[in-house]
Amino acid sequence: MSTVNGQWFPPEWAERMRALVHGGLTPVAPRRAATVLLLRDGPGGPAVHMLRRRASMAFAGGAYAYPGGSVDPRDARDVPWAGPSPAAWAARLGTDPDAARAVVCAAVRETFEEAGVLLAGPEPGTVVADTTGEDWEADRAALVGHELSFADLLRRRGLVLRSDLLGAWARWITPEFEPRRYDTWFFVAALPRGQRAAGVSAEADRAEWVRPADAAAGYDRGELLMMPPTIATLRELLPYDSASAALAASGDRDLTAVLAQVRLVADEIVVSWPGHDEFTRRIAAGAPKASS
Repeated sequence: MSTVNGQWFPPEWAERMRALVHGGLTPVAPRRAATVLLLRDGPGGPAVHMLRRRASMAFAGGAYAYPGGSVDPRDARDVPWAGPSPAAWAARLGTDPDAARAVVCAAVRETFEEAGVLLAGPEPGTVVADTTGEDWEADRAALVGHELSFADLLRRRGLVLRSDLLGAWARWITPEFEPRRYDTWFFVAALPRGQRAAGVSAEADRAEWVRPADAAAGYDRGELLMMPPTIATLRELLPYDSASAALAASGDRDLTAVLAQVRLVADEIVVSWPGHDEFTRRIAAGAPKASS
């Protein structure tokens, strides 16, 4: 489907939407996930670290996104921890403490795996200053390959996860017609002093710091492909002139989950994201193709 902007809308969605509204598709259960809008202050205001997902990726290939991914079952283990407790995070995220621990841990772990930035320190109130070097890269590779758990990495290095360096920003659930679904919490965090983000990763062929206004303008011109939650959260960063201002605002953010609605209206199928009218799309209703 053609579009004048960079909205990610794969062609197979149309047929899956038809199947959904006609009762021929059973939604899969979404997996918990976490994504981090990593911010760095600059002369023109804060920049956000964005990755372009490799075209070969099964989900959102070629789209720009933030470091993030699904929860690893090991993320729910007893991770060395500093900052607001899992119980406090559970109240903020609307989950139970075990789920909150796993989501927050996934946010920190994925930021390290995909961006090389580690929100952890030797003790509460501190943060590791440098995560470059062959030993750190070996740890990143071991995490990606599921050869090492994040809890074991922290314990071996004598570090504690800094949950206070995260601010909950939004929650989006992948549409019911998508075969790979995620219940994703978005967080904001500032790049720790002394650390620098890594380049490309196993899942991304491009990594860059970009001002939210510039990235949004690229999307509007159709130059940057993004999923609805990515461009929506980018636009929400526009009012803030520093990373600390965005973090300070995160405590008042509404974390009601955004889930696309699919409706049959006359001879059209309308898909919309509540509160985000710019993403509304319409396709001819028709009839779903028969399964082979």
